[in-house]
Amino acid sequence: MSTRGRQAEAARNDLALLRAAHEVFTTQGFDAPVSAIARKAGVGMGSLYRRYRTKEELLQRLCLIAMERSLERAEAGLAHADPWEGLALYVRGSVADRSGALAPVAGTIEVTDEMWRVARTAGEAAARLVARAHEAGVLRGDVTRLDIALLIEQFSRPAPGPPAPEHDQVEQRLLAVALDGLRAPGTTGLPGEPPSPEWYERRWGHAP
Repeated sequence: MSTRGRQAEAARNDLALLRAAHEVFTTQGFDAPVSAIARKAGVGMGSLYRRYRTKEELLQRLCLIAMERSLERAEAGLAHADPWEGLALYVRGSVADRSGALAPVAGTIEVTDEMWRVARTAGEAAARLVARAHEAGVLRGDVTRLDIALLIEQFSRPAPGPPAPEHDQVEQRLLAVALDGLRAPGTTGLPGEPPSPEWYERRWGHAP
């Protein structure tokens, strides 16, 4: 096999591993054995360990990909001319990506410098998206960026049981209800203080 052919095969195997790992971890829990991931991806354990020496490395990679996709979604939202539609596009896209499905792993793995960097860049982009919606008067004033981030986390969790079209339909209905709840002016005051950036980051550990 040529060098290019081997590289293409390695890339396919890595993509299959990452997709399988995301599904296994989010449906079976983060204690699921890596053998289940290799089996679902259709690769041998040797292929898995050549790419990811430990389960932690695999989880770190998955988290980084989720953060990168979140940044892409926020940038796409900012590119939309309408402040509300841009924010809704970001929320819907992030939920579709299941970008918050890995949140339960917070505090159980080491956060790399690259993860911190991408997370902060994504957070800054999302903050600009939220600020623009506030300035336009379309997002209720007591909703913060972290409220929206935590909302995305809630909707990113897979429904119990095997995948079914009904799950997607129900999720889209509830997401539409939640998005309407974000619109200004809001009729019910939000209880308690808004989540702080320090609390949000502390779930993952101490930033460098």
